[in-house]
Amino acid sequence: MNAPVRNGLSVDVEEWFQVGAFEKVIAPTEWDGLESRVERNVMAILEMFGRAGVTGTFFTLGWIAARHPALVRRIAEAGHEVASHGWAHDRVFMLDAQRFAADLARARDALEQASGQAVTGYRAPSFSIDARTPWAHRVLAEAGYAYSSSVAPIVHDHYGWREAPRFAFRPVEGQAILEIPVTTAEVVGRRMAAGGGGFFRLFPYAVSRWAIRQVNAGGHPAAFYFHPWEIDPDQPRRADAPLRSRLRHYTNLSVMAGKLERLVRDFAWDRMDAVAAREAARLDAVAPAPARIAA
Repeated sequence: MNAPVRNGLSVDVEEWFQVGAFEKVIAPTEWDGLESRVERNVMAILEMFGRAGVTGTFFTLGWIAARHPALVRRIAEAGHEVASHGWAHDRVFMLDAQRFAADLARARDALEQASGQAVTGYRAPSFSIDARTPWAHRVLAEAGYAYSSSVAPIVHDHYGWREAPRFAFRPVEGQAILEIPVTTAEVVGRRMAAGGGGFFRLFPYAVSRWAIRQVNAGGHPAAFYFHPWEIDPDQPRRADAPLRSRLRHYTNLSVMAGKLERLVRDFAWDRMDAVAAREAARLDAVAPAPARIAA
């Protein structure tokens, strides 16, 4: 009997107020004056993962690491990978190559100081590496990153690069850096989001279970993600946010933890760096010419 596919388990570590849904009503200058809930939520996630005996990757903002270094060290000491989510959740397509490189460097310095780990993985805020940022993967490669998980190969109102491959590929010709897109499923020839976050929270658990099984049946690992604020139904409510944003952000917060408890037991999981290493070996074995997207 073949061993189960080991999927990538990841947490995008940010505060409840650092999300795209609230960017028009909460300015970054207000962040330090708002209630911080990231520590209690991350600790609950660490306990959940510990009960299930799984390890994952915590893509963490440098802003968080600078203010909660002990929390980041706790993540590392529990056996998880600490990776970069940028400094302050600026979307990559809002930057240029020089500012992106500076953002990466600032975040990495804070994360490595806090965790004691080398940071080799990156996830763009809001999956914001897309057709508008043909330079982004090259900047990551030049900075020495081993992998990125920053592409959503779907059409979405906030992000998406529909033309990107669904599974791991090398985005820069002649460079070893790997891109591991967030998981999508195919339904009657159309792609749908299936890698976690709002999709996992809003739809019945059976839909995500089916989607991950579909990906695993093809021999591929899923790349799953969620946020600490998604398990926190008691977080502050922002009545001044647009209705659509409030529905996206607050719906089903009370059921998220229970669904995650099922998920971490129903599938085999691993850190994203381990998944990246296996996918790189697979590409080396079957595709001597690295897959890439033409800039």
